[in-house]
Amino acid sequence: MMKPMLLAMCGLILGFSGMAYAQAETPVIDQRQANQEKRIDQGIASGQLNEREANRLNKQQEHLNKVEDKAKADGIVTKGERARIDRAQDRASRHIAREKHDRQGKRHQ
Repeated sequence: MMKPMLLAMCGLILGFSGMAYAQAETPVIDQRQANQEKRIDQGIASGQLNEREANRLNKQQEHLNKVEDKAKADGIVTKGERARIDRAQDRASRHIAREKHDRQGKRHQ
Protein backbone atom coordinates (compact mmCIF):
# COMPACT_ATOMS: atom_id res chain seq x y z
CA MET A 1 0.00 0.00 0.00
CA MET A 2 2.87 2.41 0.76
CA LYS A 3 4.69 1.61 -2.47
CA PRO A 4 2.02 3.04 -4.84
CA MET A 5 1.75 6.15 -2.67
CA LEU A 6 5.53 6.61 -2.73
CA LEU A 7 5.61 6.18 -6.51
CA ALA A 8 2.80 8.72 -6.92
CA MET A 9 4.64 11.23 -4.75
CA CYS A 10 7.87 10.76 -6.71
CA GLY A 11 5.95 11.26 -9.96
CA LEU A 12 4.42 14.48 -8.68
CA ILE A 13 7.76 15.83 -7.50
CA LEU A 14 9.38 15.06 -10.84
CA GLY A 15 6.44 16.57 -12.70
CA PHE A 16 6.57 19.81 -10.75
CA SER A 17 10.32 20.14 -11.09
CA GLY A 18 9.96 19.62 -14.84
CA MET A 19 7.33 22.36 -14.98
CA ALA A 20 9.56 24.74 -13.07
CA TYR A 21 12.41 24.02 -15.44
CA ALA A 22 10.20 24.59 -18.47
CA GLN A 23 9.01 27.89 -17.04
CA ALA A 24 12.59 29.05 -16.60
CA GLU A 25 13.34 28.60 -20.29
CA THR A 26 13.23 31.85 -22.24
CA PRO A 27 13.73 31.09 -25.94
CA VAL A 28 11.87 34.22 -27.13
CA ILE A 29 13.90 36.47 -24.84
CA ASP A 30 17.13 34.71 -25.84
CA GLN A 31 16.39 35.04 -29.57
CA ARG A 32 15.51 38.71 -29.25
CA GLN A 33 18.71 39.29 -27.29
CA ALA A 34 20.74 37.56 -30.02
CA ASN A 35 19.02 39.70 -32.68
CA GLN A 36 19.83 42.90 -30.83
CA GLU A 37 23.47 41.90 -30.37
CA LYS A 38 23.63 41.14 -34.09
CA ARG A 39 22.19 44.60 -34.90
CA ILE A 40 24.92 46.19 -32.78
CA ASP A 41 27.61 44.15 -34.56
CA GLN A 42 26.17 45.16 -37.94
CA GLY A 43 26.17 48.80 -36.87
CA ILE A 44 29.84 48.58 -35.94
CA ALA A 45 30.72 46.88 -39.24
CA SER A 46 28.80 49.43 -41.33
CA GLY A 47 30.17 52.41 -39.45
CA GLN A 48 26.73 53.43 -38.19
CA LEU A 49 27.95 53.00 -34.62
CA ASN A 50 31.14 54.43 -33.21
CA GLU A 51 33.08 52.75 -30.43
CA ARG A 52 31.49 54.79 -27.66
CA GLU A 53 27.95 54.07 -28.87
CA ALA A 54 28.69 50.38 -29.31
CA ASN A 55 30.17 50.13 -25.81
CA ARG A 56 27.10 51.80 -24.30
CA LEU A 57 24.72 49.53 -26.22
CA ASN A 58 26.73 46.41 -25.32
CA LYS A 59 26.62 47.41 -21.63
CA GLN A 60 22.85 47.67 -21.91
CA GLN A 61 22.74 44.15 -23.40
CA GLU A 62 24.91 42.85 -20.54
CA HIS A 63 22.47 44.42 -18.08
CA LEU A 64 19.58 42.67 -19.84
CA ASN A 65 21.42 39.35 -19.54
CA LYS A 66 21.86 39.92 -15.79
CA VAL A 67 18.17 40.79 -15.37
CA GLU A 68 17.23 37.59 -17.22
CA ASP A 69 19.67 35.50 -15.16
CA LYS A 70 18.24 36.96 -11.95
CA ALA A 71 14.70 36.13 -13.11
CA LYS A 72 15.75 32.55 -13.89
CA ALA A 73 17.60 32.09 -10.58
CA ASP A 74 14.62 30.60 -8.73
CA GLY A 75 13.71 28.30 -11.62
CA ILE A 76 10.59 30.21 -12.64
CA VAL A 77 10.32 33.30 -14.82
CA THR A 78 7.00 34.89 -13.88
CA LYS A 79 4.73 36.86 -16.22
CA GLY A 80 5.80 40.03 -14.41
CA GLU A 81 9.49 39.25 -14.89
CA ARG A 82 8.89 38.46 -18.57
CA ALA A 83 7.02 41.75 -19.00
CA ARG A 84 9.83 43.68 -17.30
CA ILE A 85 12.44 42.05 -19.54
CA ASP A 86 10.27 42.70 -22.61
CA ARG A 87 9.99 46.41 -21.76
CA ALA A 88 13.74 46.61 -21.19
CA GLN A 89 14.34 44.92 -24.56
CA ASP A 90 11.95 47.40 -26.22
CA ARG A 91 13.95 50.25 -24.70
CA ALA A 92 17.26 48.71 -25.82
CA SER A 93 15.90 48.19 -29.34
CA ARG A 94 14.91 51.87 -29.56
CA HIS A 95 18.37 52.89 -28.35
CA ILE A 96 20.03 50.71 -30.99
CA ALA A 97 17.84 52.17 -33.75
CA ARG A 98 18.39 55.74 -32.55
CA GLU A 99 22.17 55.36 -32.39
CA LYS A 100 22.42 53.58 -35.74
CA HIS A 101 20.41 56.29 -37.49
CA ASP A 102 21.75 59.41 -35.87
CA ARG A 103 23.73 61.77 -38.08
CA GLN A 104 26.76 61.89 -35.82
CA GLY A 105 29.95 61.08 -37.65
CA LYS A 106 28.51 61.98 -41.05
CA ARG A 107 29.43 65.23 -42.72
CA HIS A 108 26.59 67.60 -43.37
CA GLN A 109 26.53 69.01 -46.89
